[in-house]
Amino acid sequence: MAPKKMKVENVEEENQKDVTEDVQTIPKPNISRIKNKILRNEMYKKLRVEKRKAKLKEKQRKKKEAESMGEEAPPKQVPKTIESMRVKDETMVNKEDTEVMLDEAQDELATYFNRETSPQILITTCDRPCLRTNKFCKELKLTIPNSEIKYRRGLDLKKIIPQAKERGYTDIIIVNEDRKEPNGLVITHLPEGPTLHFKLSSVRLTTEIKRVGEMSKHKPELILNNFGTRLGHSVGRVFASLFPHDPQFQGRRVVTFHNQRDFIFFRHHRYVFRNNKRVGLKDLGPRFTLKLRSLQKGTFDSKYGEYEWVHKRKEMETSRRKFSL
Repeated sequence: MAPKKMKVENVEEENQKDVTEDVQTIPKPNISRIKNKILRNEMYKKLRVEKRKAKLKEKQRKKKEAESMGEEAPPKQVPKTIESMRVKDETMVNKEDTEVMLDEAQDELATYFNRETSPQILITTCDRPCLRTNKFCKELKLTIPNSEIKYRRGLDLKKIIPQAKERGYTDIIIVNEDRKEPNGLVITHLPEGPTLHFKLSSVRLTTEIKRVGEMSKHKPELILNNFGTRLGHSVGRVFASLFPHDPQFQGRRVVTFHNQRDFIFFRHHRYVFRNNKRVGLKDLGPRFTLKLRSLQKGTFDSKYGEYEWVHKRKEMETSRRKFSL
């Protein structure tokens, strides 16, 4: 009778193996096959919740393992992003570089940084600007202190520059447009330059921003991020020369120029300290994005001007991870 029992046990084990193999081969249910839209959405929400919980459990497990291992824990993996895989530019400089400090002490913007002059900004447009461009200029005037708007009235820019010098303006901002949309920005520092030409995109006025805050008349603080190359230093100094020296911190206004992958993002916020660690931000507008096209010595001269840097599309896009600013 003993061998018969062994045969029965072997048969049961084989049956269990067949059942487990069938369970593994059965595919998971496909949500897209559910015809009822309501049931399909409910199933999709459940799957998302389950994935989120599983991801959180895995994160907690890894955290406990790292705490238990202590110093022997492996280093955290750095995610591969376009910014982290960026090829380092040869012109990347430090703020304390003596050669850069000597050059900046003698450039055209030295009078501003030595507090010999205070910014007086003239904002103008192309000929016959549309309503949206006029609104954008008015919001720039509210954002940048000590600025005025003057309409071109058909005058050439070369005639405007000497008149602006006589009236004591330190910078001119020209807003260009195409198809009733602002698409270009030119900044000329007076009296000897330099001149920056930007492509303007992603313009959002204050009326187009949700839950926008109220703007005060206090002088804003200025934040310049990721202007680390030699070219970036020059561009950052031009942006800095547009704003007064001493910001009024009680107004809690902040203007930010954030450079990422050679796109300069402009943001205007008011901050509030919620506690010792958290800070709340309120968007004041406007928002826009700049892309540097050229850096020219001296004031604006499209024919005979000397260009320090020009964006060359074919050369710049051969390596998409190499940036200049």
